[in-house]
Amino acid sequence: MSTPTPRLLLVTRSAPYGASLARSALDTALAAAAFDRAPGLLFLGEGVLQLLPAQDAAASQTRNHGKVLDSLPLYDVSQLYVDATALTHYGLQAMALPAAAQLVDAAAIRALLEGCEQILSF
Repeated sequence: MSTPTPRLLLVTRSAPYGASLARSALDTALAAAAFDRAPGLLFLGEGVLQLLPAQDAAASQTRNHGKVLDSLPLYDVSQLYVDATALTHYGLQAMALPAAAQLVDAAAIRALLEGCEQILSF
């Protein structure tokens, strides 16, 4: 990994719509950044679906996650890690990821989890 391990890591495994966990992870990231915690976000499993471009949240009557994801760098949330295996599983390996996103394999995910002081899972 080219960036240092964050002290606080938020692990999001939930698809973007249908439950509030995915949105809670993003809201927690913004709140942590407001208190100078500079969290990292790890998108695992179905969580990688949050990164799909041009999402339509109207059907689920929720706010669009894409807009929040785009605003993360403004709040100094710049450590984004994406499960490479999940991207392949969902056929998204060619998808354009956010600029700050790093693809991580199983070994890098393990190292990331072991190196953090605090982990919150959503």
